[in-house]
Amino acid sequence: MGIKQLLKLNQSSVLGLDIGSSAVKVVQLLKNNDRYSVTGAAILDIPDDSDSSEQKEINTEKTIRQCIQTAGTQSQQVVCGVCGPEVAVRYFNFPMLPKEEVPGAVTLEASQVCPFSADDSAVDYQLFADDEDNICGFLVAATNKLIRSKSKLAKNASLKNVLMDVDGLALLNCYSEFETPQPGRATAILNVGNSYTNLAIMNDSRTPFIRDIAYAANDIITRIAEENNIAYEDIGKMLCTDDLNKSELDHAMENSFAQACQKLIVDVAETLRYYSTQEKSAVVEKVLVCGGFALVKGFVELLDSQLSPNVILWNPFENIQCQANSSCRDIIKERGPALAVAAGLAMRSI
Repeated sequence: MGIKQLLKLNQSSVLGLDIGSSAVKVVQLLKNNDRYSVTGAAILDIPDDSDSSEQKEINTEKTIRQCIQTAGTQSQQVVCGVCGPEVAVRYFNFPMLPKEEVPGAVTLEASQVCPFSADDSAVDYQLFADDEDNICGFLVAATNKLIRSKSKLAKNASLKNVLMDVDGLALLNCYSEFETPQPGRATAILNVGNSYTNLAIMNDSRTPFIRDIAYAANDIITRIAEENNIAYEDIGKMLCTDDLNKSELDHAMENSFAQACQKLIVDVAETLRYYSTQEKSAVVEKVLVCGGFALVKGFVELLDSQLSPNVILWNPFENIQCQANSSCRDIIKERGPALAVAAGLAMRSI
């Protein structure tokens, strides 16, 4: 399955299915008169009780089914997302070409800029407004292996994957439904998942910048656990417990937490500086933080103290009404930031 009509779909509701390495998230939205409302949402952890890749796949498929059931959704059509080193989003600028030569030029560009073989990948592109002298746009490429893997998980859970999106673009799509960057200003969205951190930036020209960072929650928790000789599972519980108090997370642990986050902070800061040098006319004025790890107490505050732009916890559902039951309302209120990618995927209706 390819990445087709990436930004052109706007009819007929589907489910946003975010299949992560540690959890599955589902969101269903209803659009009426350009306004969205939530009709179903759920998030469930994937059991981590086996080192077997086959058993992990079975656990993931079972969790997908349970998540769909918990969300109370009826549709079997889903939009999934991909990210990581097997995905690339790149800007291109060609001299004026005949329209029929553009696909070939994009394919050639993908083969030169992608850090993987474009020959065994799905490639799609989006053009910007016409220019008399140039053809501008951005391309998206993902390996067929990664696409098949995600599609297989959905299929084995009795779902139909009708579109494959990119996590970073889904975040920007969700953000752009409610906000418009001011001239000369850009907004960054930082989605901190278990295995990858997605950094997506959009300016007023709506040119997307996407970088997936291979340092995320799992790496942070692992480092804290190793430095303090505490089980990984116990650190995870300590960080995610709502009633966490100072006696549980003492000064030494606080320092360990800050140190474990430093690599991510440095990677984000360097990326923001790189973006500023490339987009001299756009300044990143704020960073919206989402993803499951964004809910860890003190994390957003730590980022805000060390990054130049203002850093804010982002719950996209603050701008979306909920027509579902009280359980769903509680989920999007308390864990909405963890569902940001799934919400963006759900907006890719067909």
